[in-house]
Amino acid sequence: MRRLLLAAVALASVLALAACGAKDEPTASPDSTQRVDLVLDFFPNADHAPIYAAQAIGAFRQAGLDVRIRTPSDPAAPLKLVAGGQADIAISYEPELLLARDKGLRVASIAALVQKPLTSVMAIAGSKVRRVADLKGKTVGTAGIPYQSAYLKTILKKAGVPESSVREINVGFNLVPAMLSKKVDATLGAFWNYEGVQLRRAHKRPTVIRMEQAGVPTYSELVFVAREEDLKRRGDLMRRFVQAVGRGAEAVRKDPAAGVDPLLKANKDLDPGLQTDAVKATVPVFFPADKGRPWGWQNPIEWRDYGAWMLENGLITRPASPTALTNEYLAGQGV
Repeated sequence: MRRLLLAAVALASVLALAACGAKDEPTASPDSTQRVDLVLDFFPNADHAPIYAAQAIGAFRQAGLDVRIRTPSDPAAPLKLVAGGQADIAISYEPELLLARDKGLRVASIAALVQKPLTSVMAIAGSKVRRVADLKGKTVGTAGIPYQSAYLKTILKKAGVPESSVREINVGFNLVPAMLSKKVDATLGAFWNYEGVQLRRAHKRPTVIRMEQAGVPTYSELVFVAREEDLKRRGDLMRRFVQAVGRGAEAVRKDPAAGVDPLLKANKDLDPGLQTDAVKATVPVFFPADKGRPWGWQNPIEWRDYGAWMLENGLITRPASPTALTNEYLAGQGV
């Protein structure tokens, strides 16, 4: 009962925050340009198309921002860099943010870059895996991330597959090679918009089962994160940054090349065809499903439900706080 009471209070608080009155956003640039250090979650790729589009079309410059994009040394670095004041904004993952907050890092999400889970169960032709039930007696590779193991347990339970009948092994980030070499029958961790596209282009006819369709509560795969202490102190900068990226996302929706072309300049190792197909696949989840919401919208109820799932699975030690996210800096939001 105490947990239900706490959840009810938290939900009321977060809904009140999310329902702040609409406001008109200034479009004029400030007198001086402000530098923003942005740390990506990974090397530049299709998931970052709105950011590179915003830079290419001059949206950051028009917002009075000089955005310096950095690639992290490892995927765990961005949240630590932001929390330590060594970066202004970082891209991370909703589950990673909730894990970091549970450990005491005072960081929060200011906008969703990718609205839905990209993580999926994936298998290639010949594996005989077409649905979750087919995983019985099979070997599944994951990247060794604890919440991926929890995802696997959740989807097996929903499908009525005994957990003991499935062997899970850690293949690191070698998810595609593990499938191609038949080291595993399937993987959980590959992104449907990237590895899934890559495998289709290679004519491997992949089976892709998305997390939210298999029983895991939906969540935002990628979010922009800042220090809590900066949310009010530098709120105007956060607002201009988020809304500039939103303009970049709109440019990509109109023409994927608006994001692909600057990506290719930023990362010479990218395959143009793969990036184009991946960006096209990702465009729908760059935007909220509710057409009445602004770009970057974060659904407080979905965050609550996903946080409750993390708590139930022992991934976090206390209920996720509603202050883990804010929609205050999105177009038409705030006070």
